[in-house]
Amino acid sequence: MGWMRDESGLEKRAANYVPLTPLSHLKRAAEVFPNTLAVVHGAHRKTYAEYHDRVTRLASALAQMGVKPGDVVATILPNIPAQAEAHFGVPACGAVLNTINTRLDVDTIAYILDHGEAKVVLCDPQFMSVLAEAIELMEGDAPQVIEVADPHEGVHASSDYPEYEDVLAGGDPTFDWRMPEDEWESLALNYTSGTTGRPKGVVYHHRGAYLMTMGTVVSWQLTLRPKYLTIVPLFHCNGWNHTWMMPLLGGTVVCCRDVSAKAIYDAIADEGVTHFGGAPIVLNLIVNADPADRRDFDHDVQVFTAGAPPAPATLAKIGDLGFNVMQVYGLTETYGHVTECLWQGEAWDGLDQDAQSGIKARQGVAFPMMEHIDVFDEDGKPVTRDGKTQGEIVIRGNSVMKGYLKNPKATEEAFAGGYFHSGDIAVMHPDAYCQIADRAKDIIISGGENISSVEVEGTLMSHDAVLLCAVVAKPDDKWGEVPCAFVELKDNHTATEAELIAFARTKLAGFKTPKTVVFEELPKTSTGKIQKFQLRERAKTL
Repeated sequence: MGWMRDESGLEKRAANYVPLTPLSHLKRAAEVFPNTLAVVHGAHRKTYAEYHDRVTRLASALAQMGVKPGDVVATILPNIPAQAEAHFGVPACGAVLNTINTRLDVDTIAYILDHGEAKVVLCDPQFMSVLAEAIELMEGDAPQVIEVADPHEGVHASSDYPEYEDVLAGGDPTFDWRMPEDEWESLALNYTSGTTGRPKGVVYHHRGAYLMTMGTVVSWQLTLRPKYLTIVPLFHCNGWNHTWMMPLLGGTVVCCRDVSAKAIYDAIADEGVTHFGGAPIVLNLIVNADPADRRDFDHDVQVFTAGAPPAPATLAKIGDLGFNVMQVYGLTETYGHVTECLWQGEAWDGLDQDAQSGIKARQGVAFPMMEHIDVFDEDGKPVTRDGKTQGEIVIRGNSVMKGYLKNPKATEEAFAGGYFHSGDIAVMHPDAYCQIADRAKDIIISGGENISSVEVEGTLMSHDAVLLCAVVAKPDDKWGEVPCAFVELKDNHTATEAELIAFARTKLAGFKTPKTVVFEELPKTSTGKIQKFQLRERAKTL
């Protein structure tokens, strides 16, 4: 019969099983790091004891306003202390946090408030008029509003709504946090960009966020008391979960309301910032900063970059300035980054700068909290690991969303075959490092040949005059479609269409070179991503 396993009396119980939640990090930090600086925003400098107190008062105040477990509390805030506090205070009363992109149009904000059924909204004075218009457009019940002033930046309350500091003052500092009974409980609601229709509501659970914070510590090789600059908007994948992570290490969150090269250099020099994350456009800001905005600093700054793959030329330049950049990759549906270009020590240290920069542009290998990330072909099989064969990045692991709110059809499609399907086209190198070739919709098919817009962009970005560029398909009577480049030039630099086309031809096959170059400012999202869907429409008219 074989051995029969007897586990009687070995059940889960309060002493040996506690649902995983990032709320635990701040509860612990208030005990372990009570006098350590937790949040900085100009004169606003709060220790972990004070941070915990403010979060507790927020949770109490929301409960007093009638917010119940499972309700949604939204924010329309820049990266200021209240946004960080909401990440703990909202779930501490059992509610679900919905951080809304501050650059969305009125109609989309109204849709999100309706779709998420927000009960309360915390809003910065800068966006109060937009919120008021959105509320007028809502079909459901209007949320209660709390206005959040930012006196450090000279942004003062402008309405008759309750102001955030007054709301906190009325909160109970002894309020008992509602910790999740099940780690699968919803923690946050984030909406996709919605460039091809209404945005989808991505639901996170406590377990996924907790494991994301743990996996990031390992992958970023973090030690105690890092100083993290919030360049990634906290409405974007909850700032890649870094705000939930900082209390784990007794780290300091340095708020950055408006991202600029000067703000970044000042934070590094004045606050001793050691880490930040940002899109490649942020790297460009740093590399091309005006000399008057630069500051000297005496330590290396660790940077996670994600979004469109950064140009190798940019990576090479920023390394010389004291920034160590690691390429990571992820989506809203995966809580942010889930792969990293983990550096292979001596094996890569001896390579020349161009080779190292090329490697750093890869998306890499899975974070430790993920189970399996691969590149699959159309038949659902792993592609050949030759660095050439293309397929779709598929993802399985604990930091994958619960699904799309009120959209079971889209959820089932996304999870077909037991993996989350990213929609990103990539290759897998022999060393198991993946590298994005393109978004499926961004592949250019010219005369039957596939052209990676990423490859063409990387080539043009290596030109000394080019600050940013995006390459999209332009309809063509002969070839079906051809590459069209939209280019932003650096200040005090010039280049012509013919010059850039000739430059690209020296580095690319003829069919891959852009046939048209347009010089203009590129449309971008609030997180710095170039909005290619707008450029694709523009290209149709050229």
